[in-house]
Parts: sequence; structure tokens; C-alpha cells
Amino acid sequence: EHEHKYLIVETLRQYGYTCAMTGDGVNDAPALKRSDVGIAVHGATDAARAAADMVLTDPGLSVVVDAMLIARGVFQRMLSFLIYRISATLQLVCFFFLGVFMLPTQDYGITDPDFQFFHLPVLMFMLITLLNDGTLMAIGYDNVRPSDRPQRWNLRVVFVVASVLSFVALVSSLLLLYLALDSNEYYHIGETNFFERLNLPRVKQGQIVTMIYLKVSISDFLTLFSARTGADFFWSYRPSMILFVGAVMSLTISTIVASAWPAGKMDDIESLGLSRSDDINGQLMPLWVWLYCLFWWFVQDFVKVGACKVMDRFDIFGYRSLAEANGPIRVAPRRHSEAHLRNTEARLRSQSRLQASQGRLKSSDNNVQEPLLKNGH
Repeated sequence: EHEHKYLIVETLRQYGYTCAMTGDGVNDAPALKRSDVGIAVHGATDAARAAADMVLTDPGLSVVVDAMLIARGVFQRMLSFLIYRISATLQLVCFFFLGVFMLPTQDYGITDPDFQFFHLPVLMFMLITLLNDGTLMAIGYDNVRPSDRPQRWNLRVVFVVASVLSFVALVSSLLLLYLALDSNEYYHIGETNFFERLNLPRVKQGQIVTMIYLKVSISDFLTLFSARTGADFFWSYRPSMILFVGAVMSLTISTIVASAWPAGKMDDIESLGLSRSDDINGQLMPLWVWLYCLFWWFVQDFVKVGACKVMDRFDIFGYRSLAEANGPIRVAPRRHSEAHLRNTEARLRSQSRLQASQGRLKSSDNNVQEPLLKNGH
């Protein structure tokens, strides 16, 4: 009976489930109205259509599946955008904050009074922001893989995944800054440093700036490709052509800028292109930065997938249960007596009958008004 449908929907909702309901008749209106997603099928009555959230205009339920897949794809794109934006912001803010206090340049033989701590010219910051945002806009056209589970916002999981991505990128940036400062032309003269062990020349003060600019730019773009696949590896499915082309263009511009930056000062910061060297190995410095970033990209992606598997295995922050049951199941307290449960059932039945009668009255009013309109009254 129709009141059984209403009771089933109400019970599922009280247990914390997100409930959908299909129907076509007047008697289905109360259950359609009470459900989270009421679906009036093709040929449904006016009362069912008015009570439903979704009205199907064609026979069959395949359009519901299509709507679910499209909605989950849109949700996945928004999730990728949010994870990347949080990750990129944390990486930049924490890197420059920690770099100032942990790696003062004066401790590595640099005596320039305008470069006693590491910082970038404003123009380089603007280039990072513009190129990243330009590529990020293309994520709205990205290829996505709809989730097998229902999608709900779990901001704690989003923040954890973004923090993991930003932490790995932060560690790699701080490590490269340390290696560059330790291998600069003023420090440990006469001793073999890390770069010289790789047959690379000592870096000049201005090249430290362009090296970190290139590293941060590459890490930001590669983080985007890790963020877009969620709990899967970045090679799980290919990006859309517009996103791929946008990223390639932005990375090419960043590499050219870092390699060919002219010698001089900007914002009182000495800068020099990485390829501006008389040594052939020094001219290949951008290639070494690229290899360094690619290595850490794989590390970043493996750590991300590992963190997601741990959260899924132990259901941390409701990673699994929030999707499977759409929230923690709220079991009815056992202290309620049988009389109380019978009263609750009777109240739900009366509500169901009342809503059904209202639906019949509305339907009958429509049927009465139609012949009156035809007769010109």
C-alpha cells in the first residue's frame, strides 16, 4: 500500500540513509515528497509530478543513471579543483615561511645585503599565479572517472589529501633550496659539493632564484595532475586535450623564462637564467631541475595513493562509511518501549493518509476545472 512506501522512506531517512523514490500515482505523492530525491516516471499524474524533485519525460530509468554519472563527474571536477587549490596554497605559503627561518642565505657565504633571506621578485610570483590559474580553468573540461560510491563533501578528507600533496612538494622545494645554497659559488670554496659530484658547476646567486622559480612552477603543475585522479595514480586515466595543452604551454613558458632570464636586479634581487653559463653542463641545469621534479612527482603520487588506502582501510574521517551509507547510521535507541514504537507508526500512518488525501483533492480539483474551462465558465 501507499502508506507502506511512506513508512519505508521515513525509516530509511531516520537511519541516516539518502533515499530516492520512484512513483507515478496519487498514492505515491507522500513518499515522493518525503524522500530526498523523488522521481516521477513517464506518464505520472499531476500530483506525483508536483511532489517529485525530478520528472522523467521518456519511458525507462536509464536517464536517471545518466544524470547520476554526469553529476558525479561535475562533483569530481570540483573536488580536483579544491584539492589542488589548497595544496598549491599550502606549498607556497609554507615554503617561503620556512625558507626564511630555516635557510638564511647569509649562513651560506652570501653577503649581498638585499639577499639575506630567500625571496622571489614580484614578477616571478605573478607569472606563477597567472600561468597556474590559466591552466586551472581548463579543469572544467577535464576527463573524469565517476566514483562508484555516492559523492558527499568530506572536507576533512579533502584537507588531508591536499596536505599530503603539499607536504611532499614542500619537502622537495626546501631540499633543492638547501642543495643550491650549499653549492653556490661563495660557500665551501675548495671543497666538493653536491652539484660538483654530479658534474654540475657551482650555481651563482642569481641562478638560485631562477632555479627555485622553475622548481615551484613545475611542482605546481604536476601536483594538478596528481590531484585530478583522487585516490588513483596520475596515470590511471588521461587528462582532456585542453588541460594537457594548457599545462604543456605553461610549463614551456616557465622553463624558457627560468632558462633565459637576463642578468640583472629586479626588486633588488639578483637574477640570472639557469642556461646562462659557459659550461655545457651548466647550460643543462634546467634539465636537471626537470628530472628532480619528475622524481618527486612520483614520490608525491605514491604517498597520496598510500594515504588514501590507509584512510579507506581504517575508515579514517569516515572515508568509506560516509560514502557507502551516506553518513553514520543512527540506530534507534533501545530504551523506547513497544508502545512508543506503535504510537510512532500510527503517527506516520496518519501523516501518510493526510498527505494522500491532499493529493487526491488537488487532482480532483484539476479534473473539475478542466471541463468548466472547456464550457467557457
